[in-house]
Formats: sequence, structure tokens, C-alpha cells
Amino acid sequence: MSSQKLNDADADVHANPESALETARRQLSEAATQVDVDSGVIERLKHPTRVVEVAVPLKRDDGEVDVFTGYRAQHDDVRGPYKGGLRYHPDVTAEECVGLSMWMTWKCAVMDLPFGGGKGGVVVDPKSLSDDEKERLTRRFAEEIRDTIGPKRDIPAPDMGTDAQTMAWFMDAYSMQEGETTPGVVTGKPPVIGGSHGREEAPGRSVAIIAREAADYYDYDLEETTVAVQGFGSVGANAARLLDDWGANVVAVSDVNGAAYDPGGLDTHSVPSHEEQPEAVMQYGAPNTLTNEELLELDVDVLIPAAVGNAITADNANDVEAEIVVEGANGPTTAAADSILDERDVHVIPDILANAGGVTVSYFEWLQDINRRQWSLERVNDELESMMLDAWETVRREVEAGDTSWRQAAYIVALDRIGEAKESRGLWP
Repeated sequence: MSSQKLNDADADVHANPESALETARRQLSEAATQVDVDSGVIERLKHPTRVVEVAVPLKRDDGEVDVFTGYRAQHDDVRGPYKGGLRYHPDVTAEECVGLSMWMTWKCAVMDLPFGGGKGGVVVDPKSLSDDEKERLTRRFAEEIRDTIGPKRDIPAPDMGTDAQTMAWFMDAYSMQEGETTPGVVTGKPPVIGGSHGREEAPGRSVAIIAREAADYYDYDLEETTVAVQGFGSVGANAARLLDDWGANVVAVSDVNGAAYDPGGLDTHSVPSHEEQPEAVMQYGAPNTLTNEELLELDVDVLIPAAVGNAITADNANDVEAEIVVEGANGPTTAAADSILDERDVHVIPDILANAGGVTVSYFEWLQDINRRQWSLERVNDELESMMLDAWETVRREVEAGDTSWRQAAYIVALDRIGEAKESRGLWP
């Protein structure tokens, strides 16, 4: 497709944005043309197993009662229980949850985890809630979807607007109704009540591992590799600091207000992350500042978009100067931009591989909860490194065998595994 057509296509997307569900189904259809999976399986994977919608009443601090809508989408469990985050956000929809649950199915399959995909949330602005209100909302939501979830059925985790404390409340509410402490019902909890060490840092760590491997694959000396990171939140900050520790030259990082830029390299440990001091990147005192848009166009070896979805579009894909793009955020590259970058031989390592550290350490947490034995941080990081390298090698072999993009290769790996599982289990009755 020509660049002009791609720009026209992306303009259509801006006018009529492609939903997460539409994107997930399109990616499924594209991957299906390259794998030997029964068409009935492909058709089945276009639809979730179920979507639960519940009303979540909340008594406000002033005594008023508001009612919020909650969802839990469960896409596929052929390889194991559903797994995926719970988000509190005013734009949560059933369709979004279905699309994101499909991505979780692919992500778990790429990592060869015994999980399927799930996603859910409550339509609420978490900033409008006091701590007490957030706790009451969480406990009531846990009760409303209690029959849908469970450590052998569906295991939620933190997402946008939720955190380890949210998961602690959720686990406690579920346990009280079950009559026994059930830490394995959620992951991302504080370690003191069954959470895993290293869980919060895991997505950023996996991004750093994959960026390191990609640089090596394309013959970059890491100590001479320049890196720019859009988004200095949990994922971006942890990725940037690890790469910095390993010798890479991290020249730019950003938050919502803009980027700190130093061609000579930043001291990433001195730049406050969003968790440490929200929106403080521009106060770091770097010799140069940039907009987030300008950061994406820096002449660096590795670009890590770790902030928001749809950051790289047909409007700016031709201006991306990096040779390697490692997706830290979910869906930071539009379909049109992906095609442009592919035509330009820019190597895009997809989110379903690069940021899969979160769900992988969630799997470790689930195992620890089942066995009632906590792992050390060193073991967690060693196990994560091993599984990320295994996944990288599997996708790499597919890239080389099929002369295909990294994204397409990751989806082929996932679909092959899911298709084989469905063929082995069959269709009941």
C-alpha cells in the first residue's frame, strides 16, 4: 500500500477510531492467513466466551448513593483460567474489555503461560473517589462478579486506575465471602499478603530485556546504543533505568508535559518517575527539553513508546528516525503506522511480547499463592529473564523462517499454540 493510501487510511481512523475489539479481530484475521488452524477455531476466537455487566452501588462519603457500571470480559480459556487487569476509568466499555481480553489471550500464548485472556473494569474516574470510596467500590465490585472469578477460573490484576492496594481489598472481599483466605484470586497484591516481589517492575523489566536482545540481534553494541523513552511511568522508568544500568545511553524520557533530553545521556535514576513525583520530568534540569511528539522523532537507535496507545500514526511514522521500536505501552502504533515502519525497515517489537513481564510475574505470583511459598526477588527476576528469552527465541525463529515482521511472528506463535490446544481438546458437546 502506498504511503498516501496509508495516510488516507489513518485519517479515516482518526475520524472513526478503530476500537480495541476491531483491532484485535483484524490482527487475528491477518495472522490466520499464515497458520494452519481450522477456520472454525478462528471464528470462535473472534468472540468472547462471555461478558458480564453488573451494577455497582456506592455509598459516598456524604451519604449519597451512586451506581456505577462494571464489566468482566472473558475471551478464551482453552489453555487455562482467564487472566487480565481491572481498570477504573470513565471510558471503560464492554467492547474495550472484549478487545483487551483478546490481546491478553495472545500475550499469554506468546509467553506460553497456562492462561487465557480476560479484562474488566468499572466506569468511574478514580480521581473522583476518596480512598474510603475506592475501597467500598472495590469490595462491592468484587462481590458483584464473585461467581465469575476465582483462582481456577479467572484471576484479575491491577490496570489503569487500580493498584496493589485495590487488589488487596478485592482479595479480602472475595475471601470473606468464600470463608477462607484465597490469595490466588488476584495478582498484583502487596507481598505481605501473597503478592510477588518484582511484580510492579516486571513490565518495564521485560521491555528492557527485549530491547537489549533486539539491539544485539541487529548488531548494536549496547554501550553505544542510544535510547529514547516516551512515558516515564512504571513501565518506561523501569525500562529506562535498567537499560541505563546495562550501559545503554538513554538520552530522552518524558511525561505528559514533555521530555528531558541530553544527547550525552541522562542519569535516569535522578529523573523522578510518575510514581515518585507525578509530572516532574521537566523539572530534572536537562540541557534540552522537547515535546512528546519531538521525542518520537529523535535520531536514536531504540525508541520505546511506553505512554499511551496510538502514539505513532501515519502522520508521524515517516518521521521516526529510530531503527528499532520496542512497544512498552499497549497498542502505541496504529495499523497504518505499522505498515509505514515496515516499509521503511524499522523493526517494531510488539507489545504482546515486549511488555509481557507483567502477566508473566503474575503467573509466578499465582504459583506462589497456590503453593503458599514466596519466591525471592532474585528468583523472580531470574525466572522472568529465562521466560522472556525463551519467548524472544521462539518469535525470532518465526521471523527468520517466514521472513515476516516481529508483530506478525508473535501472533503466529500465539495462534499456533491456541489452535493446537483447541484441536486437542475438541468442541464440547
